[in-house]
Amino acid sequence: MRRKPVVTGIAPAERPGGPVSGALSTGQTEVVRARVRLMIEITAREGAYRKGLLAAAEHLSPEEAAIISDLERNGLQVSQLHDVLCGGHVLIDDPRLYEDWRFTNVSHLRISSHHHDIDKARYPDIGMRGQVVREKLHGRTAQGTWVQLEKTPAAFGKRKLPSLNDIRHLMDYVMYRLTRSNVGPWGLSAMTERRPMYLSPDLAVPMSLPPAVAESLTLALRRLSAADDTTAVSRDLAGRFRPPGQADPANELGQALSGRAGRGLFGSSKVWVAETPVRRTAAILGELRAESAAEAWRAGARMA
Repeated sequence: MRRKPVVTGIAPAERPGGPVSGALSTGQTEVVRARVRLMIEITAREGAYRKGLLAAAEHLSPEEAAIISDLERNGLQVSQLHDVLCGGHVLIDDPRLYEDWRFTNVSHLRISSHHHDIDKARYPDIGMRGQVVREKLHGRTAQGTWVQLEKTPAAFGKRKLPSLNDIRHLMDYVMYRLTRSNVGPWGLSAMTERRPMYLSPDLAVPMSLPPAVAESLTLALRRLSAADDTTAVSRDLAGRFRPPGQADPANELGQALSGRAGRGLFGSSKVWVAETPVRRTAAILGELRAESAAEAWRAGARMA
């Protein structure tokens, strides 16, 4: 009787010795292969896959295992694996994965329309075929790496006649236009490039604000600074001799300054409720306080 591998002793997304670029070893691949099969069995209860996935998982390659292991290391949950295998578009704020997933003798250059704002001459899209991923496609984003699994590999290029796979790839594109869902190797996913799955987002990445929002934020921060200014006893002197600061107070937000400096969201500003209490509520609270005081007085009198 054949026993299934025991998946213990190694964390879900941990490679022995820490993160390592490139494919996994034979032992590491066996661990990930067993994990993936169990995860597929769990997620299949929530959503149906196309036939043949469990059989394909038995032949998971070291390169495929490395990709799934890296996704787990960046926070992929069991329930999210279903969308990944069904072609969900995944963003990871880790640019190192772009190079880690370029496997020797396995990866190949691809042409795609994803993330067209990236310099494709410098960061071309990379494809890879496998039993589980079918056609893995990944590339760079401004902050990291994106990856998506496709049902049908395509090899469009100059001076090349379309193949049967290219025609099937176009049919998948028509299905995407009709369903607004990516066509993955094992199903459909609503996690498209416009509504992606975001793993390990880098919250420190600076984001630009619309001019109207930026102006409103700056005015609010200046009001907070003026209200918090206690550099002098006299408010007149405090207004004349301002403390050192930046021209744009918004630069003090979050991690824009070194270390843990800056206001954060509210800084050290005092926060209070400016609304007046409801009169009826105030009257009830007053009655309760009076009753409590009277009860305490009667108790004291009885003890005396």
